[in-house]
Amino acid sequence: MTCKLKNNIFCVLLAIAPLLYTSCSSKKILTDASKSKPVTSGSLKDRYASLLNVKEKDLTNEKLYRFIDSWIGVPHRAGGMDRKGVDCSGFTTILEKEIYDRTVPRTAKSMAESVKRKYEEDLKEGDLVFFDFAGQKFSHVGVYLHNNKFVHASTSKGVIISDLKDPWYYKYFSRAGTIK
Repeated sequence: MTCKLKNNIFCVLLAIAPLLYTSCSSKKILTDASKSKPVTSGSLKDRYASLLNVKEKDLTNEKLYRFIDSWIGVPHRAGGMDRKGVDCSGFTTILEKEIYDRTVPRTAKSMAESVKRKYEEDLKEGDLVFFDFAGQKFSHVGVYLHNNKFVHASTSKGVIISDLKDPWYYKYFSRAGTIK
């Protein structure tokens, strides 16, 4: 009977060990920007101020950063519009509606054609940034934050914050602007 009890206890521990391990070590990675340190602790404003290299008082739209924080890590899914999976234009559409109460077209290409264009040095929080991937004009969209950082749904990492000046992104950067 003792052996059977030990086996049962071992089986239970074996079954819950992965849960214990993942719950202790699961922390959201906010960025894939190579020069940024992953920020996983502190208050919401503290984490995003650190990541974006701004003062906490410069982050005036707390609703935006709460929204981003709730979507970070959601996987990419073509045509997706929910937390089970989202694509870049779906994420941008939801963000623009929930945070700025603006309706935008559903595709990145249509969004790019409907913005008032801006130079990158004039970008403000909430502006849109567009990229031409795989030879397709305006095939990716993100939302500008601060200091060249933008939030988007990447195909490989899901919703994440990246750096516009990262050489990989910058070579595909094609347009930026404000929703008209």
